[in-house]
Amino acid sequence: MADPVTFSPDKGAYIRTNAWLAAFAMAGAMIILWLIGNPYPWTGAPAGLAAIGIRAWYLASEELVATWEMSDTTLTGPGPRKVALNQIQAVNTIGSFVQVVTKGGDKHLIKYQADPAATKAAIERAMA
Repeated sequence: MADPVTFSPDKGAYIRTNAWLAAFAMAGAMIILWLIGNPYPWTGAPAGLAAIGIRAWYLASEELVATWEMSDTTLTGPGPRKVALNQIQAVNTIGSFVQVVTKGGDKHLIKYQADPAATKAAIERAMA
């Protein structure tokens, strides 16, 4: 049996993902305030930034320790997540996330990967 492969979250990917999320939240809040006729639509920018900044700070202690491990037969994630490699139907990348879809329709996210394409390739190699 080969040594297990570990997929750990990357702090840089976490920061980049949340920066993009903050940019979208800022723009969205400004557009909504403008559409409803608020005379100060610019206030959406600091509100969106604060909302995502606080969320990112609050969730960092959980998200940055959520490690997945892959053995010769199984992909095991945080909590009760366990997927047999022969039950994986598809592996997709979504930003810094890797989505694993099982034949039963379950979906799992391996979040904040520094190189999601490499994570996807490693899982697909193990499935072959």
